[in-house]
Amino acid sequence: MALLEQKVALITGAKGGLGGHVTEAFLAEGATVAGVSRSIEASDFSHPRFAAMPSDLSTGESANRLAAEVAAKFQRIDALVHLMGGFEGGHSVHETGDDALDRMLDMNLKSAFFMARAVLPYMRKQGGGRIIAIGSRAAAEPSPGAGVYAASKAALVSLILTMAAENKDRSISANILLPGTMDTPANRKSMPGADYAKWVQPAQVATLAVSLASDKLSQVSGAVIPIYGAEV
Repeated sequence: MALLEQKVALITGAKGGLGGHVTEAFLAEGATVAGVSRSIEASDFSHPRFAAMPSDLSTGESANRLAAEVAAKFQRIDALVHLMGGFEGGHSVHETGDDALDRMLDMNLKSAFFMARAVLPYMRKQGGGRIIAIGSRAAAEPSPGAGVYAASKAALVSLILTMAAENKDRSISANILLPGTMDTPANRKSMPGADYAKWVQPAQVATLAVSLASDKLSQVSGAVIPIYGAEV
């Protein structure tokens, strides 16, 4: 039996460099996937168990609408896999503008807060669920020039740990993965001279996300899991 058979997974950022791997991995293990991004279409994943759910998740209202739509369509939400996020850097803290801070908090923290807050009532009512978020190595090991990015990802870690503690009475787990630099087309384009062999393979991140979404790792909650590849 597939690991995620009869499970419904809501995956944000489902169309990105990591999102494609995660979405394909969940579908391969039997899950029904509601894939979310601003421009996602049904044709992006030609699979009978894939449903495209375009949304920008910039407000709590949009997240609530999305969760309600998924729950109405599939009668449950077993897993939230929050891949949505972004990077902005290149300036020291004293040179960083308010707009950069706002963008990093919106993309890396607020979207996760809105989405988790929207799905948790459904998970609590059904008596179980899995929340998996993608953080960053920067949350644990910040580097110069990326202060607001690291801070937003560190705040995401705290949010996930809090949700794990608050929902353990309803068999809801919450975990966060902290990958190092991932081998995606966007990262290769931005760092053409890097040693790609040392980077984290998105397929391995996807495999771990599948395992955490399954019942086989139901007792793993409140975990902050590093995935650093060969750059340990």
